[in-house]
Amino acid sequence: MANGKLPEAVKTFIVQSLACFDTPSVVVEAVRKEFGETITRQSVEGYDPTKKAGSNIADKWRALFEETRKTFLEDTASIAISHRAVRLRALQRMADKAETMGNMGLAASLYKQAAEESGGVYTNRRELTGKDGKDLPVPVSPVTIFQLPDNGRG
Repeated sequence: MANGKLPEAVKTFIVQSLACFDTPSVVVEAVRKEFGETITRQSVEGYDPTKKAGSNIADKWRALFEETRKTFLEDTASIAISHRAVRLRALQRMADKAETMGNMGLAASLYKQAAEESGGVYTNRRELTGKDGKDLPVPVSPVTIFQLPDNGRG
């Protein structure tokens, strides 16, 4: 379908999807499922102002793209998988299904991943201050002094 014939809702959906880093192929499939419209990847690229095909996009769509991308990059809370509870729940569903299918190796792997997830293995948090905001104690490493042999030099 040509760019001019798409409804406003479809155009908005395309621009927002591209701003959220969806590929044109993913957007084409999403538009087909969501709106029943058949479009090409090339026509979708015309709505991405970061691509050559979308360099002449209308100011309205460019502003929507930039605002959506800014919000997307700053607000990860709206992405479900960014929350530990959602990830653990999904792992639980996968582990249950693996067990019912008799795939114990996969189930064990999923349980291990869930344990690592709940134990904070996948975080990069570091303690920068001690109790009540005070400095952390500096770890003192023991120094071992060895007596060197004199090799007969006395």
